[in-house]
Amino acid sequence: MKRVLLVITITLLCCIQAIARQATWIWYPGDFEVWLGNKMQNRRTERGSFLPPFWKLDSHYNLIDFHKVFDLKEAEEADLFVEGEYNVKIDGKALFGYPKRISIPAGKHRISLKVFSQDRVPAIFVRGKQVVSDSTWLVTFEDKEWIDQTGKVSDQSATVWLNAGNWNFNDPAAAPSKFRLPVQPMQPAASEKTSDGTLYDFGKETFGFIKLNGVEGSGTVAIYYGESREEALSKDHGETIDRIDVNFKEKRDTTIQLSKAFRYVQVVPSTGVKLAPVSMLYEYADVKDRGSFTCSDNQINKIYDVAKYTLHLNTREFFIDGIKRDRWIWSGDAYQSYLMNYYLTFDSPTVTRTLLALRGKDPVTSHINTIMDYTFYWFLGIYDYYQYTGDKTFIRQFYPRMQSLMDYCLSRRNANGLMEGLPGDWIFIDWADGLSKQGEVSFEQLLFARSLETMGICADLVNDKTNAAKYKELSADLRTKLFSYYWNDSKQALVHSRVNGRQTDNVTRYSNMFGIFFNYFTEAQKQGVKKNVLLNDKIQKITTPYMRFYELEALCAMGEQPLVLKEIKDYWGGMLKLGATSFWEEYNPNKKGAEHLEMYGRPFGKSLCHAWGASPVYLLGKYYLGIKPTSPAYATYVVEPDLGGLAWMQGTVPTPNGKIELYCSTKQIKVKSDEGNGTLRFKSAKKPVSKNAAITDKGAGIYEMTIGKGKEYTVNL
Repeated sequence: MKRVLLVITITLLCCIQAIARQATWIWYPGDFEVWLGNKMQNRRTERGSFLPPFWKLDSHYNLIDFHKVFDLKEAEEADLFVEGEYNVKIDGKALFGYPKRISIPAGKHRISLKVFSQDRVPAIFVRGKQVVSDSTWLVTFEDKEWIDQTGKVSDQSATVWLNAGNWNFNDPAAAPSKFRLPVQPMQPAASEKTSDGTLYDFGKETFGFIKLNGVEGSGTVAIYYGESREEALSKDHGETIDRIDVNFKEKRDTTIQLSKAFRYVQVVPSTGVKLAPVSMLYEYADVKDRGSFTCSDNQINKIYDVAKYTLHLNTREFFIDGIKRDRWIWSGDAYQSYLMNYYLTFDSPTVTRTLLALRGKDPVTSHINTIMDYTFYWFLGIYDYYQYTGDKTFIRQFYPRMQSLMDYCLSRRNANGLMEGLPGDWIFIDWADGLSKQGEVSFEQLLFARSLETMGICADLVNDKTNAAKYKELSADLRTKLFSYYWNDSKQALVHSRVNGRQTDNVTRYSNMFGIFFNYFTEAQKQGVKKNVLLNDKIQKITTPYMRFYELEALCAMGEQPLVLKEIKDYWGGMLKLGATSFWEEYNPNKKGAEHLEMYGRPFGKSLCHAWGASPVYLLGKYYLGIKPTSPAYATYVVEPDLGGLAWMQGTVPTPNGKIELYCSTKQIKVKSDEGNGTLRFKSAKKPVSKNAAITDKGAGIYEMTIGKGKEYTVNL
């Protein structure tokens, strides 16, 4: 089939008020993210063996054309730094050799560089006074249509140009291919002798490179890593080990090449090898906390702090699932990290990097991570990213990749227009015993409907009116089918699935809790789901923090903050009572002792530091502080505090251009914002008083106040 080419000249200059004079490394958008994602995800080992991802990995384009037109008032010279082989043209005329510096006359001139690199991403850094490399340069991988369906040369050939991608690599010596996360030295908190080595305890879950100090002799050094003491002491069953060959006549320090997750390490040298106490280089992503939460309950404060630390450990070049085992980019895990991120660091680049690494390149031949629901979480990530950041540039740049992924999904619908697992698909939903994945699962249809909504929003943003109408119609039709096919009046819930065109009897929590915070239910349906599903102990319980995240969000959306606070204290507090220093992949309070370390049929298979365990960061920010955007980038927002049984709480929620600060007690509310038009909404048993602004009585004990920018508002209750 002949490919329909879009001549995309997305300059986006209308969004840029002035040309930046800061030179930076640039590349084809998304390519560095794909390349770096491949490098990171192929670092995983299991007991010393290489263990790569089990899904398709795309590669960067290896030949890229960069160009930009400059209008100079006076002549200037510019230095060139290039990753790869290259040629340079000024106004279409090639310069000799591989110039390191070019001279550009006054006037309007087109500067072009064509770069080839196979082992790393083609990238350039151009540094002059006015002639600098930045995201306003246009790039292409020479996407041309040369032959039509009849085999003749087409006269409709076109080149797809996009704006260059970049991070903040503003030093010509710091080429993209040299990027590494920063490290800092750390010492163990304690050590003890074992039968043939030494067990080191670094005090809490951590991540980095073990450093062997003062090594001398000839032989091997075995290193057994453990998130738990039991794992580090288990030479036969620990998930992560290293064996290092040494032959040093004099004392020497050596650092292990691959970073690992651990709290404990057992170091066992062979006969003939001596070494001093080990240390480590802690590896971290240099992102700063901009959000905060403290309250009257010290246990909640501890849970929040450990959740923060858990999220930081799993925030690396990208948002990963867990630091010990997979160390891969999973779309479902990452989606939750995006949401937590908006309430802690608001680091948009890590979100977009992760989205791009997950998406990869065209053509689409499988679901993201091979999991149907994980493809839909990718679209949901776009939906929320735009709501929190208002970043239209990202949407415009990558809309074609959104379209091709959605086309893949649409092509795999069954005769009923629903998504059903096909060969090669993995329908995950959650780790739960006996959870059926057969037939047309309601949860998948619900996520699919939201994904189509997302495409409708994005199509409007890029002025693709025809497809915007199509996506909106498809989403509306799917939502109609969702209730026609799955809603059961007697159960007051969506059933789990249909098989052979008939509803199954099973009701699970998944589609029902998502339907609440997606606002797909009527108020009466929400109350029915709350009673018959969320608060019904006969419905299969959720044991993973992954889906507990959404269950508690649904309860919060239904005003059950006191219940959720108790659940947080019991569930996450239960892990703390067992000595957790980061939150786990799964927690079942019915398990005992070393059972808590087991998973996947392996004694230490469970991750004790999993990104989805950090959800209190999100829940406390969005549903207790109650701060959330109601239009993109907090142009409008609501502050709806709910103490949920706390005596007081205070915190900060980051926004694109600042922050929103809140203090709330049973007697007073204080709020201050750096953003525009907000609404403070709260409950009060008696008429509240404020000297700052008028308070509107909305009835039923609910009051509202308009919040302006830069002023602190106080309400006495």
